[in-house]
Amino acid sequence: MIRLAINGAAGRMGQRVIAIAARSGRFQIVSATEAPGHPLLGNDAGLTAGTESLNVPLSSTFGGHPQVLIDYSTAAGTRAALEYCGAMRVPLVVATTGLPTTLIDEIKTTSHRIPICMSPSYSLAVNVTMKLVEIASEVLAQHDDQVDVEIIERHHRHKADSPSGTALRFGELIARIMKQTDHVHGRHGDLGPRPAKQIGYHAIRAGDDPGQHVILFGLTGETLELRVAASNRDCYASGTLAAAEFLADNGPGLYSMRDVLKL
Repeated sequence: MIRLAINGAAGRMGQRVIAIAARSGRFQIVSATEAPGHPLLGNDAGLTAGTESLNVPLSSTFGGHPQVLIDYSTAAGTRAALEYCGAMRVPLVVATTGLPTTLIDEIKTTSHRIPICMSPSYSLAVNVTMKLVEIASEVLAQHDDQVDVEIIERHHRHKADSPSGTALRFGELIARIMKQTDHVHGRHGDLGPRPAKQIGYHAIRAGDDPGQHVILFGLTGETLELRVAASNRDCYASGTLAAAEFLADNGPGLYSMRDVLKL
């Protein structure tokens, strides 16, 4: 049984990770942290997550001697988790998105000392779709003079970063293979004809949607679309826990869900 710590434990994703981990029989929740001043500090982490009491109070400090820490927080929370894990030699699953480049650089540096998994999405279906996007890009780059690429993503109204980290990762994969050089986020006004070698990103924020992505390849006379959608957050939580199990069995290094899923 893996001793697990959750940072951002009272958030939407933190709660689902705790609930699924608690009923899996493979994890023991030993620490659940939230930002200083959070209104739920002191509450039982299990009850907060809608499962049985775990006798682990929500705290603003790390502890419990975990074997792996999962971070679903904010940039400030991720930095605090990184510092703690680096000092205590605890493997870290970074699931927070929209991180500044300076913090990403710190994560890469710290991965020389501890195992770290960082991925824009921990969904199995999303990561398989990324592989399919690469395959499509490789084929289309060889057989069509111009392929128009549009990425449309949809998330709940509370999501802070736009476009999503997953949408940006789709764009990075396509641009690397198809040599797209122009990345445009939304369009407005009299822009004229669409230029070649451009990827357009469109972010929708509405309701409680847990996440949808459509990758559109527009060709002459036909269109190819790859769509992946989550119906709830459990797919992300399950993938994050799979990453935690992976890190528990591996040495220092920077890993992704491709390593976890052997893609």
